[in-house]
Amino acid sequence: MSTLEWVIWHVLGYAAMPVIILSGFAAVAAICIWLLSLGKDKELS
Repeated sequence: MSTLEWVIWHVLGYAAMPVIILSGFAAVAAICIWLLSLGKDKELS
């Protein structure tokens, strides 16, 4: 593996970690908000 390939794979690897963590956090937050909204009283009186 050349130095360029090594650099590319390491940059992709280190860039993927925060993307995976943040997208997982956002997905869990969205699912939780959706589940909480199912039990919310929809009528305002």
